[in-house]
Amino acid sequence: MKLLVMGATSGIGARVRETALERGHDVRAFARSAESLAPVQKLEPFSGDALNPDDVARALEGCDAVIYALGIKESVAMLWQEVTLFSDSTRILIEAMENTGPRRLIAITGFGAGRSRQAMSFIERTGHKAILGKPYADKDRQEEMIMASHLDWTIARPVILTNNKATGTYRVLSDPATWRNGMISRANVAHYAVRAAEEGLNIREDVVLAR
Repeated sequence: MKLLVMGATSGIGARVRETALERGHDVRAFARSAESLAPVQKLEPFSGDALNPDDVARALEGCDAVIYALGIKESVAMLWQEVTLFSDSTRILIEAMENTGPRRLIAITGFGAGRSRQAMSFIERTGHKAILGKPYADKDRQEEMIMASHLDWTIARPVILTNNKATGTYRVLSDPATWRNGMISRANVAHYAVRAAEEGLNIREDVVLAR
């Protein structure tokens, strides 16, 4: 497959890029700093702005699926500054995908976004809102847009992230009754995202990823 990885230079996006290449896929790595990536066979760095419709449209050309893994730098300012990156970039991405393709979108958000907030305890919700309220309010908007789209989407919400190695062993929780907090490695999240693209897993479903 040819995969467009949004946010391919850091965090989960970097792990997705590495995993997709290891599994033999062509990867178009979309990020502002994509040109800083070392040359690797089957890797196409694509420097672009996720808020620029022209950049996004060009990046989609020839791709079979999109794995969205954009993130923001954590800072104290998150406590009071509004966040719109997730919803704004997703609006642009959905419009481009619905107009010209591809149809397959795997979006990595986070536990506590959208419907998964109800799976948190009162203490978890209170602490989560106090620290991550602004980013996750925007992830809520992002998820609503994705679910309302006509794409073959999957929303994957990892729980607390670690830097442990990929094991290939983790839980994909699709039933809200089973949703719970916990930990999972970024590498295992990437493993799931690439497999979801390869195998058409959980199409039009929102899932929680946990160890």
